Amino acid sequence: MSIHILPANRPANRFYRGGSRIASFRAIPDDEQYVPEDWLASVTTVFGDPSLGLTSLADGRTLRQAVADDPERWLGAAHVSAWGSDSKLLVKLLDAGQRLPVHAHPATAFAQEHLLRPHGKAEAWHILHGGEVHLGLREDVSMSELSDLVAHQRTGDLLDLLHTRTVEPGDTVFVPPGVLHAIGQDVFLAEVQEPEDLSILLEWHGFAIDGSRDGHLGLGFDAALTAVERERMTEDRLGSLIARTPTLPASADEYFRLSRRAYRPGDDLEPGFAVVIVLSGAAALTRGPLNVQVQAGNTLLLEYEGGPTAVDGEIEIIEFRPPLPAVRSLPSSTTEAARTAH
Repeated sequence: MSIHILPANRPANRFYRGGSRIASFRAIPDDEQYVPEDWLASVTTVFGDPSLGLTSLADGRTLRQAVADDPERWLGAAHVSAWGSDSKLLVKLLDAGQRLPVHAHPATAFAQEHLLRPHGKAEAWHILHGGEVHLGLREDVSMSELSDLVAHQRTGDLLDLLHTRTVEPGDTVFVPPGVLHAIGQDVFLAEVQEPEDLSILLEWHGFAIDGSRDGHLGLGFDAALTAVERERMTEDRLGSLIARTPTLPASADEYFRLSRRAYRPGDDLEPGFAVVIVLSGAAALTRGPLNVQVQAGNTLLLEYEGGPTAVDGEIEIIEFRPPLPAVRSLPSSTTEAARTAH
């Protein structure tokens, strides 16, 4: 089967409240408070846990094992040539039942050096229900100032240092590694990220976590805070990261791809490995002899093998895909040209 309908995969006991909008969207019971995330097509575990967060397939294997067993079937030969069996993706539904704490994620170089992890954590959000988001510093902050804000949990001062913007359904926000950010209460979004669970928490008061113990990835804050960008984010740069359309800046090309599109009978989904969220409508998806009925609230995983997927019906979807293999060999200054070419 090259089209997989994914069941909910909601790690329990996360440190912030939420989950009711995920339950409503998926038409599943809403009976827990601390399940604000649904991890889709996950080969990633919750930080420090050996298995929590992994997606399980209908045949009983984890997706991680299935991809390792036959990476070309799942990812394609060009992808495997560039990155081996690394899917390069983690997709989530995220429902912020409370404002998330101010935090940042490390870049790949930091994660490899300090955590022995293959990726950092760039991420992007496609907004499904709007509200406030906080992104990037409004002014330069010294390391001593940042350390003092964290040590004394001056959370109001910390939040005041960030740009605050209102986002609406259909907007897309790219969050590069190192950039301080927080998602506001009641925002519901679909997130794509590098396949890691690595967060450096700068505040934790009012959240179900001991940040002094668990907020620094086991490194101590002296080391962890060196991964945080401390320079002022200009209005131009901020504007480049928040789009009023479902598009990402060229700087995201090396990490992942995102698109939103309405399909009609006779349309085909692009071939290749993809994670899909069905936002509205219903349709039959056909690949060769395989015919799968999908509807709003379904989340899907498409293997590379199987070719194009024919659509019979009317649906609107978000598609998340790994970076194009060609991007790997290009310097960042040429990724815009690569994006245009493809």
